[in-house]
Amino acid sequence: MKKSSIIGMIIIAIAIGVIVSTYADSSTYGSFSDAQETQKELHVVGKLIKNKEMVYNPQQDANYFSFYMKDNKGKECKVVFTGSKPQDFERSEQIVLTGQMENGSFQANKILMKCPSKYTQDKIEVTEVKAQVKS
Repeated sequence: MKKSSIIGMIIIAIAIGVIVSTYADSSTYGSFSDAQETQKELHVVGKLIKNKEMVYNPQQDANYFSFYMKDNKGKECKVVFTGSKPQDFERSEQIVLTGQMENGSFQANKILMKCPSKYTQDKIEVTEVKAQVKS
């Protein structure tokens, strides 16, 4: 075999390895029930339960925010976010959380909010908030 053929095959093998490892690490969409069954990171889509308690006290701990959400399958769950409360959180029409279930509550490390736009009624405003990394 020629040297160029061997190098080409090595490059292809490396590319396949990178693609497979990226696909294996990517999180998927699910529900709170799916999150209880698996320890993998999931995206959970749902709506804020506005009549239940939201806890955010920046004087006590600025990186703790908890609330209750109902996923698209109707299951309610407490959500704990290690970051500050996003601005206009109560206005969100839909929430996409990224995280996993721990100790009976969903530990979110990212919140994506879909809110009605302030300027046009036809468009939806999307805001993404990431959790603070504790050192």
